[in-house]
Amino acid sequence: MMFNGYNEGLVESIRAWLKEDVGSGDVTTQVTVPPGHQSKAIIHAKENGVIAGMPVAQLVFEVVNPELSFTAHVQDGYTVNKGTVLAEIEGSTHHILTGERLSLNLLQRLSGIATRTHSYVEALEGLQVRLVDTRKTTPGHRMLEKYAVRVGGGSNHRFGLYDAVMIKDNHIKAAGSISEAVRRARANIPHTMTIEVETENIEQVEEALRAEANIIMLDNMSLERMKQAVKKIKNEAPHVIIEASGNVSLDTIRSIAETGVDVISVGRLTYSFHSLDISLDLNAKKEGGSP
Repeated sequence: MMFNGYNEGLVESIRAWLKEDVGSGDVTTQVTVPPGHQSKAIIHAKENGVIAGMPVAQLVFEVVNPELSFTAHVQDGYTVNKGTVLAEIEGSTHHILTGERLSLNLLQRLSGIATRTHSYVEALEGLQVRLVDTRKTTPGHRMLEKYAVRVGGGSNHRFGLYDAVMIKDNHIKAAGSISEAVRRARANIPHTMTIEVETENIEQVEEALRAEANIIMLDNMSLERMKQAVKKIKNEAPHVIIEASGNVSLDTIRSIAETGVDVISVGRLTYSFHSLDISLDLNAKKEGGSP
């Protein structure tokens, strides 16, 4: 997702989110701020982090009132310090205050994801391994949250149930075996689609190899078991992509990467993160250094 111009789906989502928040009207602003009142506001970071979602924040204000002036001072992917001014907004006070919360909610969450992702990327510095996200995203926000992962330096796993075959434990139970699950999948998908198999032990790894899976996931394995699995896969099928997953943390990710896996998937990137503290102030004096 590049945000070059308007994304119709995102605009419709923003309208729905505004409706949820504003309802029949911003009653506090209506009863306290005179009609026609004009203001200048700044959006600024209250802690250090990686910014993601500036175009989304701008789009919120454009949906509220296209006549609002929004000037971004940083781009997505910038690492900023506490106090950095991210953007200035000028125009109707009513409309600035109406769009404030939704704009900040999105910017804070996406920046939080980008910041957390960046910390994992830093932990893997110097190693040839790809960090990817999972489908553990907020319903309705997957496109945005996966975008934030990319901004933070990570990569995306599949976007949904539709774009790749991932045979997990319950699929194996339902099909009867890894071999049967892979056979059924291969018979019913286009040749361009990959098949990934989740494995929990060496026996399952061996069965996935015999079934000629394209990707083998090592799920919740100990480091020693993972090293054994990686060695076996690389010896017998060096073309197979090896993914590690399950309870990956900042404390463990480098050790996992050093086993020789190709990909590490981390659900925590999008379901367990700290939203970056970002604020909007009216008529505030511009302060703070450049990113």
